[in-house]
Amino acid sequence: MAHIFIPEGIPGIVGPMMMYPDTEGPLNALAEALLRSSVSLKPAERELIATFVSRRNECVFCASTHGAAARHLYAENPSVVDQVCENPETAPVDEKLRALLAIAGKVQQGGRNVTAGDVERARRAGADDRAIHDTVLIAAAFCMFNRYVDGLATWAPDDAAMYAQMGAKLADHGYMRSVARDMSVEPSNN
Repeated sequence: MAHIFIPEGIPGIVGPMMMYPDTEGPLNALAEALLRSSVSLKPAERELIATFVSRRNECVFCASTHGAAARHLYAENPSVVDQVCENPETAPVDEKLRALLAIAGKVQQGGRNVTAGDVERARRAGADDRAIHDTVLIAAAFCMFNRYVDGLATWAPDDAAMYAQMGAKLADHGYMRSVARDMSVEPSNN
């Protein structure tokens, strides 16, 4: 049961956004800017970074939803998402993304943990300033999103098909539509 009133059966961040639409717009705009851009990083890589950070923060709803979006975007190789979350250093991703994931992991622990050596590794692998900036901001924003969802004790469904549906909608249509209207999730009776 959530710490505040949220209609029963509304999952994760969807409930607080339904109840507090004045914050829904800015939060969705931030997610849209961070996860849908294709400048320096592909949307699949952006969703993967969000998933990686959310998994490390043990936020079931965000890790599952953004993991589903990343799997949808990595249609040719969806297993890369779980491989990255398991061990980014051995996952089948290029060195640039591996270096950026290392930076994201350090941001997840604390922003000051990122070193000049981490940034230099990413630069040597082909990351530009925008990729480094966006990686840090995605990691920081998802720490906030994860704490928002879990700090309110929102409901995280167990149904993988529900996450797959939400992830596909986010991957295909983005974040600027109203989450409450367009997620089209079937409320649970749990």
